[in-house]
Amino acid sequence: MEVEKYIASGILELYVAGALSPEQNLEVQHYAIEYPEIKKEIEAIEAAMLKLTKAASPKMPENAFSKIKAELDDVIPFMPASSEKKTPWGSYLGWAAAVLFAAGTLWMYLQNTSLKSEIEITNQEIESLEETISNTRDEVADKENLLQELRDRNVTVVALGGQTVSPNSYAKAYWNREEQKVIIDAQGLPDPPPGFTYQVWSLKLEPLTPTSLGLLDDLASDDTKLYTLENPNASEAFGITLEPEGGSETPTLEQLYTLGAVGA
Repeated sequence: MEVEKYIASGILELYVAGALSPEQNLEVQHYAIEYPEIKKEIEAIEAAMLKLTKAASPKMPENAFSKIKAELDDVIPFMPASSEKKTPWGSYLGWAAAVLFAAGTLWMYLQNTSLKSEIEITNQEIESLEETISNTRDEVADKENLLQELRDRNVTVVALGGQTVSPNSYAKAYWNREEQKVIIDAQGLPDPPPGFTYQVWSLKLEPLTPTSLGLLDDLASDDTKLYTLENPNASEAFGITLEPEGGSETPTLEQLYTLGAVGA
């Protein structure tokens, strides 16, 4: 339990004011026994409230009670006491006013605490919204840059068709020779099974020489299915195979999903 947060929550003030349910009172009492810091805080609140009510209790002049009594006689009949001992009504009224003042002070404190909490939540929501807007702007900028790259006049588009293991698969390679990179559009590939990933290969055809360009990790969770890979090779074709996670040194030809020749 985070004692400091519990103390700062304002529940101890409500406990001292008698504003909690029986179940909540039992909970506070249990924590007061278990955590000396909470017990000490309760005692401090009680002492502060007692000091506040005593300080706020009005000191009435000697004739004040008779004046108040005269005004109240029309509403509340005062019965003569059989004993000579008089009830200290002035003291009661003063303490009643002090209790009301203390209750009002406690209410204002709790309202202020609640307002601060609401302001903190609002600030957090604003920060979250600003972060979302910033991320959205970055994503839009990234997509615009990507579109510009795909539309570059130096880009060669290579269509990769499905092979025996997956005839319906397809992909596209956008190869920019000058910038020595290729963008793979893997939208037409099925999600890889657990423990496997797709690997992209640059191929020289005579003799067949494969060079790994990289992996298409997290394909299932990637919304764009677009991957930018470095390609300094004089590629004659591109192929995509299904390999164990982490990739392979040479392609598993039995798991060749797509293949396409440059200029075909």
